[in-house]
Amino acid sequence: MPMRREAFLDDVRERGGYRTRAEAERAARVVLALLGAHLVGTVRAELAARLPETYALILLNPLQATEPLSPERFVRATAAWIEGATEKTALWDIGAVLSAVAAASGDTLTREILLQLPPGYDLLFGHPQPI
Repeated sequence: MPMRREAFLDDVRERGGYRTRAEAERAARVVLALLGAHLVGTVRAELAARLPETYALILLNPLQATEPLSPERFVRATAAWIEGATEKTALWDIGAVLSAVAAASGDTLTREILLQLPPGYDLLFGHPQPI
């Protein structure tokens, strides 16, 4: 069952220390659009099914990526899409959104998501993998 929009935004807001839901919303939209470009098949569909409809649609209709972005390039791309963001603030935004995504996904789906992403995304999700 998907999360309610308000519950997801409140989780992102709390994790990111944002003052308003609008700030959490801005980060969620950009990060999920970029993430959706990297996920395929049932993993993307399963994640979308656990997110509120607004964010599921963003994930399922992502920004276009010509190649998988390394975690560093993902941070730079996020900074480029969020007005006034720096790489440092984008990293914060990514951590807030992706840790909320991981909480909504559960451990099994989060592991499947990480298998589709280049190495290093485990840290962005707040789920460091053993070396």
